[in-house]
Amino acid sequence: MQITLIAGARPNFMKIAPIIETIEKARAIGKNITYRLVHTGQHYDRNMSMAFFEQLGIPEPHINLGAGGGSQAEQTASIMLGFEQELRAHPADLVIVVGDVTSTLACSIVAKKMNTLVGHVEGGIRSGDRTMPEEINRIVTDSITDYFFTTSEVANANLISMGVSNESIFFVGNTMIDTLFKHLPRIRKPEIWDDIGLVKGSYLVMTMHRPSNVDQPEQLEQILKAIAYNSHGLPVIFPVHPRTAKTLEDINFEYQHLHLVAPMGYLEFIFLVKNAKAVITDSGGITEETTVLGIPCMTLRDSTERPETVTIGTNEILGTAPEAIKPAMDQLFAGKWKKGGIPPKWDGKAAERIIDALLALKN
Repeated sequence: MQITLIAGARPNFMKIAPIIETIEKARAIGKNITYRLVHTGQHYDRNMSMAFFEQLGIPEPHINLGAGGGSQAEQTASIMLGFEQELRAHPADLVIVVGDVTSTLACSIVAKKMNTLVGHVEGGIRSGDRTMPEEINRIVTDSITDYFFTTSEVANANLISMGVSNESIFFVGNTMIDTLFKHLPRIRKPEIWDDIGLVKGSYLVMTMHRPSNVDQPEQLEQILKAIAYNSHGLPVIFPVHPRTAKTLEDINFEYQHLHLVAPMGYLEFIFLVKNAKAVITDSGGITEETTVLGIPCMTLRDSTERPETVTIGTNEILGTAPEAIKPAMDQLFAGKWKKGGIPPKWDGKAAERIIDALLALKN
């Protein structure tokens, strides 16, 4: 079986690393499975892309399509044009896309129009918010996918409700958690740890990148103030996404304990999260990592495509109103945050289940 594996943006890299490793292990014992790794180039900042490949042990991509930036339409078109040429030159039995980024959507469309089977890792997740580009990517990708590798029973139910047969759904767990478990022994202190004397459990981590939170300077400023003024004087470490950095240029707010830092490598960022008192974010993936690590998490969104991080894990959805931050912080500092647990099959073996399923299909 010849697989083409798609990676394009930072969230993809943690999900493909264990799949590649498991394919190589299968090949080493004589299984008939090979892969070609296609990097679409959707994330082109080094800290957002290639540094992750190095830290996670992902081999050099067979090709980088160099899609780069541009609008949603421009980037989608660029990826589709490049991947069409790639797939024509290197046909596959199956194209595997992961997550819900532009590359996921673009490459699944190209593959299906070229009569190639598509497998979607993390298929079936839904936020219910169609103003999010990622939600459109999920819906369109799942509407043409052949095989779904899911992270939760909720995702399974979502797929069944849209008419997907049980035979096409494989509840495998979460490959991002595979990566987390593998690399936990290797995590390392970021430079800021010693620079400002951070102490385990005595600082907060925040990340913001969604348009509803960061595109308007006034909204972002109010979020920063709400976090800073309710942090009880603890350091707040804020790795700044390139999108957010543009808006911060129009904000004059400064706070002694708010530390803006460049995007970090995976090993450094997970070290920071694992040792934090809590995380404030609008990322979906981070809520999965905090759930497994048992770290309180506040999500500044109105919905989540990962409800198990709320119903089972340590995450709470606060909405996007800055006023919601103070009550949540009060609960945190009162020691009343929920303990949470780990969702089923988030055990570090998702990639093994994916490859076992693919090999069984081939037979």
